[in-house]
Amino acid sequence: MRSEAMTGMLPAMPLAVLFLFSFVVPLLVLIFLSLFRTPQFTEMGFDQYARFVGDGYNLKVLFDTLLLGVEVALIALVLAYPLGLAYVAAPPLGRTIITFLILLPLLTSSVVRTFAWIVILGREGIVNSAMLAFGLWDQPARLLYTWGGMVLALAQIQLPLMALPIINSLMRIDGNLTRAAEGLGASRFRILFTVILPLTLPGAIAGWLLVFAAAVTAFITQTLVGGGRIILMPLYIYQQAMGVQEWPFSAALSLIFTVAVIGIVAAVGAVSRRYMRGVDAA
Repeated sequence: MRSEAMTGMLPAMPLAVLFLFSFVVPLLVLIFLSLFRTPQFTEMGFDQYARFVGDGYNLKVLFDTLLLGVEVALIALVLAYPLGLAYVAAPPLGRTIITFLILLPLLTSSVVRTFAWIVILGREGIVNSAMLAFGLWDQPARLLYTWGGMVLALAQIQLPLMALPIINSLMRIDGNLTRAAEGLGASRFRILFTVILPLTLPGAIAGWLLVFAAAVTAFITQTLVGGGRIILMPLYIYQQAMGVQEWPFSAALSLIFTVAVIGIVAAVGAVSRRYMRGVDAA
């Protein structure tokens, strides 16, 4: 029996080895580096973690980064549902076009998409030019290098990660349920909030977690659209490692950031599973 089990595990060995060297080994190196007290790697201790907790600026950077992920995920969630409903209602050709438009950004580099948003949000960009042309603004507004601009750019860039799970959940809904609700006199908004949203909650949660994790770690978009003026964890880690050569502190920052993101993902997943069990039991 043991030999048969080992034989069954052989096809998975290359993937296990790849996972070991691409994730486990770098993680162990980070843990080891974070335990040094000085950049000269002379003494060991937990000074870097105490330094992080003892400085309010560090905690603010971490909070702002996590808040960014929450805001981006919520905006992407709001945008994804109309897109998903349009996909379900569209004919086969329309679904093909919508699928192509959703997948097309994934085939483009994030750097290219970020520079596109720099052009859109710039002082002489599309938004400012249109608003000035229609007389809605007296002078160009400052859209680039702002929190709102960064949230909007990240929400659009990460939208496919939200749209695909929601579309998959919408396609699984039995059409008889919505037709029955219509027959009982429910309005479209009531059908949306009492039938569609509860049944697509697993897809929405999956998309929310994907977008949240991608947004908080989007170093390129955060840095370019934020202009380096908004300090978040990816940029902060880069500055500590490459700018001031504080390798032990940057390693500690990386581990704390990783634990925080994984903790939020795990917490949201646990709450959603408990909610879904309660719904199934009811």
